[in-house]
Amino acid sequence: MTEILWHGRGGQGAFTAAKLLGAAYSLSEGKSALAFPSFGPERRGAPILAFTKLDSKEIGDRSQIKKADYVIYLDDTLFSDAAFAEIKEGGKILINTKKNKVDFLEADGVDGATAIVPFDADSLALEVLKMPVTNTAMLALLARESGVVSKEELLQAVQSYMPAKIAAKNTVLVEEVFAGGPK
Repeated sequence: MTEILWHGRGGQGAFTAAKLLGAAYSLSEGKSALAFPSFGPERRGAPILAFTKLDSKEIGDRSQIKKADYVIYLDDTLFSDAAFAEIKEGGKILINTKKNKVDFLEADGVDGATAIVPFDADSLALEVLKMPVTNTAMLALLARESGVVSKEELLQAVQSYMPAKIAAKNTVLVEEVFAGGPK
């Protein structure tokens, strides 16, 4: 099973990204996905978690993810060295940030420069969407970096689950990330 943990703030679309990933993954026959959120007081800007589980068989375990293959931060202010305890061996942390890999130091015996994939999703989202909504950009980065879903599967999920006007802009965003986007 591949497990993905999403960190965001209320209103940033972490749960939407988790659901879109599950939808994209489930497009292939025999693949199952489970996506669910966890949040406290429902208010814009409050920290939230979302989870996506992907497997080639039906998923019975509906518990929160403690150690993930990929941990994604839609907002770098939520990141701390505690993130390294959330990844499995060989896992990756994808962060929406303007910082470089060298800005992330070793923590708890994990080489941050190896485990972390920084990506300036804010700038790309502002350019394409005209607003700093980074969930689709970070989802596309996950797809590009991990291969858990293809670009085509992701685009199909975006076009199927988003209103047409929003889907059109997010399609451009996905294409930009797969083309290399800002690093």
